[in-house]
Amino acid sequence: PPSSQNNEQGSTLRDLLTTTAGKLRLGSTDAGIAFAPVYSTGTASGKSGRTMPNILDDIIASVVENKIPPNRAPKINVKSEIKEEPKDDKKSIQDDCSKRYSDIQYSWICDKHVLWLRDHKNTNNWKLFKECWKQGRPVLVSGMHKKMNFSLWKAESISLDFGNQQADILNCKDSIISNTNVKEFWDGFEDVSKRQKVKNGETALLKLKDWPSGEDFKTMMPARYEDLLKSLPLPEYCSPEGKLNLASHLPGFFVRPDLGPRLCSAYGEGVAATKDHDIGTTNLHIEVSDVVNILVYVGIAKGNGVLSKSGVLKKLEEEDLDDLLRKRLKDSSELPGALWHIYAGKDADKIREFLQKIAKEQGLEVLPEHDPIRDQSWYVNKKLRQRLFEEYGVKTCTVIQFLGDAIILPAGALHQV
Repeated sequence: PPSSQNNEQGSTLRDLLTTTAGKLRLGSTDAGIAFAPVYSTGTASGKSGRTMPNILDDIIASVVENKIPPNRAPKINVKSEIKEEPKDDKKSIQDDCSKRYSDIQYSWICDKHVLWLRDHKNTNNWKLFKECWKQGRPVLVSGMHKKMNFSLWKAESISLDFGNQQADILNCKDSIISNTNVKEFWDGFEDVSKRQKVKNGETALLKLKDWPSGEDFKTMMPARYEDLLKSLPLPEYCSPEGKLNLASHLPGFFVRPDLGPRLCSAYGEGVAATKDHDIGTTNLHIEVSDVVNILVYVGIAKGNGVLSKSGVLKKLEEEDLDDLLRKRLKDSSELPGALWHIYAGKDADKIREFLQKIAKEQGLEVLPEHDPIRDQSWYVNKKLRQRLFEEYGVKTCTVIQFLGDAIILPAGALHQV
């Protein structure tokens, strides 16, 4: 509006997006963009229509045109605007937190990279979480299962209620997806003798692919959906109605990603039994939104060829673990259920380059459009993780997720499970 051109104060980007929103045709997939261009564009080939503009250039041009009069140059005092970061960022954060948050039970793990909140009931957790979240670091909150109705999440309970449903099931050993009855998956969850066999007679290592997800989850499993929502850690951030949950407060004209929830279920002990730990149930990938993952149930499989609990613990101890995680493994009240490897988003390009190099070494065709992270085509085993550190200086953050642990990851963080 003309009035905004004379107003040099205010939130320029907010003003721009709000005024731009009015130009949207709601529900339109025109040009496949989240908001309309600032300027109308010409017609192509004499037909009415809109070409794809350079959205960023348009936004910048409009902000500059509307907010800075041509006869006045912007005054920017760089020194006064930018504060110097402390040299030892990790140390300064920890020292500061130990003084300010003495009422919160917490530890630092993974070479001080991950915050572990040990008392899920503390209502002040979010204050310390905020300090860590500003640094883009993962956070672990333990004990969430104590708030949940555990009987709802047992394998036999889900099988009994939903066994007749059809879903996509992935065999993690050969990446073959099949559509089958969900009961087949759950019957073999803790009884190895009931698991599918593949061509060579090996037992299939199955994963239910995001079943159910999003609105289907809420519609199909209302009791479990409510149980999950009331048990979310740090509700100020993680609850759909959380006052600090950015996604809940975005204007309606933004296109949101699928924010779930979704149920991820997989057989796990086959991974621990492989020689080089080179099969995962979730390959290395990036989520486009922040994610909270709660381990709601851990099954103890029985049958031939399955490692005992002590055998699984021994395999996990071979990982490059933090001392506090090793201590948790020895605690008989704790039940480990998932092994995570996490990388900072800033290392994505190095990891991508490394995986392309490994692919060439293995004689695989590397196409220009191929992206090993986007395609989720790699589980980075122990030997490769060591090479990644030696050749590119990228260190792996290894986390064991125990029953009831919530792992909260910032968008852009790479991880495999």
